[in-house]
Amino acid sequence: MAEERAPLEQPRPRAVRTITYLITGFVLRLVEFVLIVTLLAVGIGTVVIWVGIPLLMLTTSMVRGFGDLERRFARRMLDTPLPDADRLPTEGPLLRRWRYRLVDPTTWRDLGFLLLSFPLAVAEGAIGLASIILLPMAIWVAPWIGWMHGSLAIALLGPNKAERLAVKAQHLQASRARGVDAAEAERRRIERDLHDGAQQRLVAVAMSLGRAKNKMKTGDPEGVRALIDEAHADAKLAVSELRDLARGIYPAVLGDRGLDAALSAQAAKSPIPVEVRVEVEPRPPAAVETTAYFIVGETLANVAKHSGATEAGVKVWRTDEKVIVEITDNGRGGAELRPGGGLAGLADRAATIDGVITVVSPSGGPTVIRADLPCQW
Repeated sequence: MAEERAPLEQPRPRAVRTITYLITGFVLRLVEFVLIVTLLAVGIGTVVIWVGIPLLMLTTSMVRGFGDLERRFARRMLDTPLPDADRLPTEGPLLRRWRYRLVDPTTWRDLGFLLLSFPLAVAEGAIGLASIILLPMAIWVAPWIGWMHGSLAIALLGPNKAERLAVKAQHLQASRARGVDAAEAERRRIERDLHDGAQQRLVAVAMSLGRAKNKMKTGDPEGVRALIDEAHADAKLAVSELRDLARGIYPAVLGDRGLDAALSAQAAKSPIPVEVRVEVEPRPPAAVETTAYFIVGETLANVAKHSGATEAGVKVWRTDEKVIVEITDNGRGGAELRPGGGLAGLADRAATIDGVITVVSPSGGPTVIRADLPCQW
């Protein structure tokens, strides 16, 4: 089985690294722009006397080298999931290798990014310097500028559209396969809970009623009453266990009253204070509501167990195309998506409806877990 690759989605970068990226990026792109434009101009102008050919060959190598540098720089500072460029193989004499590089689409995409980045870097550098002084810009503006720059890098330096679609299809296929495994595990859990819980209670009810029936033949009303009371208690416990089991499959409050009431009920059960804000009109599809409900429930349980937080918040809102769920806490941070971990399970649950989970959790907190759940798929 081929290694699964996650689809290329730019996460929201961290503020300090983004500011560093914006400021140092201006210097880097100034050098890149001057070298590339100068060598291109001189090389094209002198190509008629053959001097320009070595210069253009050098420029081609420089463009590809700068493109690789930009990929590593964005990966390191913006957490941009950019893979290394998938270059065409170059073999043979020097001129043939240069020709291969010229017909390689990644070379021209590198050049386009480098030429476009310099004018953007002028504005980004100014924003980076201002963010050092102005705290609101450092918290809100700079990370979103970094997000936009990372998205541009994915578009120009990442795989082409066909490759991105193939990666996304592979990711969804793998996520849905894990979703099927999770559903099978859930089915076995329900079967086990029924066997060990409600079924045993109902067997006890039947046995108590059978013994009571026999007692009635002997004329022992007190014994009959005790056995009926015992059967009644077991029946109530069985009903309670069945109700809890049904709530775990699909909570009645979610179907009857929607996400706001269901999430408020979850928050009320949390051992730490949780503020809930829900604005999802018109009401989203049932699959989206169910996914959002269980994502919030599992996340709040993890916050209470592992984060050391003293408060948390749940915010859910709807745009035209998707429902966005954001859970925050003031805990110690350090949460990350790891294969087989709890957050990976949330990502798999979201992926069953083409949703995406994003985790921002620097060491020391705060932690923000965001789920983007499309309302159409």
